[in-house]
Amino acid sequence: MEVFRIVKAEFSGTLFTSGRANRWNRKGQHVLYASTSRALATLEQLVHLGSVRPDADWRVMVISLPDNESFHSSLYPCDLPPDWRKLSAYADCQRLGSDWADRRTSLILHLPSAVVPMERNVMINADHPDFLEQVKLVRTEPYFFDAR
Repeated sequence: MEVFRIVKAEFSGTLFTSGRANRWNRKGQHVLYASTSRALATLEQLVHLGSVRPDADWRVMVISLPDNESFHSSLYPCDLPPDWRKLSAYADCQRLGSDWADRRTSLILHLPSAVVPMERNVMINADHPDFLEQVKLVRTEPYFFDAR
């Protein structure tokens, strides 16, 4: 399976994790977020950045993940607190994702997008023992945001 991550060109050459806290992980956990389509990756970037400067040099990272189901886990909206999309639920979401990352029971966690809940993002655990062997940066593609 291929997933997509949009980043500035300077960060596109490697599967780098910052360890910063986010919706589904606590600070110090090394996870990668990606989307199941380029369109969803675009929406996620727009929401997180508030706006996008089209003069920045953007790339799409195309990441290959194993198809074997044993590497995958999923959370669905019905598994989450009713208000999971709100900022006030960040602690609950972080607990769920962080617990998954700490247990290392799977390499990949499929999650609903807070932007479009019926679409899926993935969180990839870079601390999982199979990360280096199973997760590959296939290529990067030039990307631009429409300047209109």
